[in-house]
Amino acid sequence: MRSLPLPLALTARLTPVAVLACAGWALTSGPDTDAQDSAGKETRKTQPEKTSGPSGAAVSKTYAAAPAPCTSVATKTVTSLVPGAKTAGKEIPSTDTELRRTCSWNALKGYDYRWLDVSFEITESDQAAQTSYKERLKEKSGGGAVPGLGDDGYSVVNLTTEDKQQTREGTVIARVANALVVITYNGSDFESKKAPGTDVINTGAIKAAKDAVAALRKSSG
Repeated sequence: MRSLPLPLALTARLTPVAVLACAGWALTSGPDTDAQDSAGKETRKTQPEKTSGPSGAAVSKTYAAAPAPCTSVATKTVTSLVPGAKTAGKEIPSTDTELRRTCSWNALKGYDYRWLDVSFEITESDQAAQTSYKERLKEKSGGGAVPGLGDDGYSVVNLTTEDKQQTREGTVIARVANALVVITYNGSDFESKKAPGTDVINTGAIKAAKDAVAALRKSSG
């Protein structure tokens, strides 16, 4: 197989995750809307929501800490969505692992590139999580509800093109009580310059989200 020169922006994406962290990686996985490279990955900002209850009143939280993200998605799911990736994944450094944790998988197999991020964010209350959820939907408009995914679920898929290379990225956001689960899944074909179909990306992102939501719920028990 001939060697394949990767686009400059993709090469930047494949730099060590430590560089991404220093650049301000505090998820969501995968992206916020400030910048996006050719593999469809955006920098995201996810300051935890702080909502205080009445003075002296204790706020009851279903989830006090984020679960381990790299074991939240079934091995068979990772294998099917990111062929060639190490199934253990790579956890992204966080300033507070109780409130926010992210795991990333990516691989280039032949000419096909895939990237998957799974993130958990813990807020102070259900209301804070609802507020953050609604704000994210405004940033990621154009999608639709995902019935049965947590207390609230949403999915959107977008196509971008850079240097004639297409990348299709899906984002799934789920709210479960005071926690948010954010999935980012994207892909490109560097031989055809095309991207995987919308259904492929959307279905894959939702599958990963269902695994992650199940892992979150299990962590509270």
